[in-house]
This record gives sequence, structure tokens and C-alpha cells, in this order.
Amino acid sequence: MHNSTRRAFLRGSSALVAGAALTACTVTKNGEVTTLTLNVAAIKDYGQAGLNAVSTILSIAALASAIGAPTVAIINAGDTALGAALNAFSSAAGSTLTITYDDTDWKSRVDSVLSALGTVEKDLSAAITGVETKVASTDLSNANTAVGALATIVSAFQALLDSVAVRRPVGAMASATPAPSQAQVQQALRVLGVTA
Repeated sequence: MHNSTRRAFLRGSSALVAGAALTACTVTKNGEVTTLTLNVAAIKDYGQAGLNAVSTILSIAALASAIGAPTVAIINAGDTALGAALNAFSSAAGSTLTITYDDTDWKSRVDSVLSALGTVEKDLSAAITGVETKVASTDLSNANTAVGALATIVSAFQALLDSVAVRRPVGAMASATPAPSQAQVQQALRVLGVTA
């Protein structure tokens, strides 16, 4: 299956890069110039978490059935867009350990991953909310745990990029919500099957 091959590739390449044990980002100032350097492995892990969240939720048969084919199609379209953005980012990054977010090309690629990730989180959350009364509590709890973990990842990703005050928001993604702690992010990644 194409999706499982893509996910295995991304997971494998992410694990290799994660071995460098870099922090998610560094911010440096040189006079009036602020530079945000991002850890490529962190971006890949965040994107992989979104792909895994879709797989987790749609693998709950009762939930997928209650959501219905039209909504599942919307979720799958978001999953495909996220996969494409993540593949484009991963291909461009190659074996690079860090990128400079200030670079227009990298900024566009990273923003695409964040935007697609936010769309997946929003679509999954809306789908679950729409079927809360039709699904067994255990299935609902498992789905909410996955979506909660994904929301933590999206918040962490947004906070990472917002660490440079002059950055322009990506659509309506900008948030004043405090960033999750590193421990919360690691727990969310574990919930979604991403190990760094």
C-alpha cells in the first residue's frame, strides 16, 4: 500500500535524523536579524504524528462507520495533502540535520507541513465531535486521546515557528495558547507512535 510505504520511509528517515539529538530549534540574533534554525527530524516527527493520527482514528471501525464515507473522504484528502507536504519537505531536506526557517523556500515547505497538519487535526476533531453520541465510550476515548495528542503537536509546531516574533501567521493558525512542554510533546509523539 502506498501510504504504508510512505509512512515507513518517513518514520525510518526521521528516526535516523533524530539520532543527532538536536533541540527542536535555535534562535540567534545578529544585530536586528533574528535567525530561526529548525531541526529537520522534529518537523518530520510532527508530520508523521499527523499521518499516524489519521490511521489510528480511521482504524477504529465503529468510529469510521459512524463518521461516514463523505467525512472519511475529507479526512483522507487531508491525510494525502499532509503526506505530500511532508514528502516534499523530506525530499528537499535529504540528510540535512537543520534548516534556516528564514529562507523563503524552506519557510514555504515548513508552513505547508504546518498548514496540512492543522487541517488534519481540525477535520479529525470535527468528525469525532459529530459522532460522540453514536460511538462506544472506549472507541471515543481512544479517538479523543489521539486527537488530543495531535492538538499538542500542532500547538508545539506553531509555538516553534512563533518563537520569532516577526514571523507572519499561517492563515488562522496563529495562537496565543502557551506552548506545550517538551515532556508533553514527547508524550504526544509516543501516543501517536512516533519515537524520536
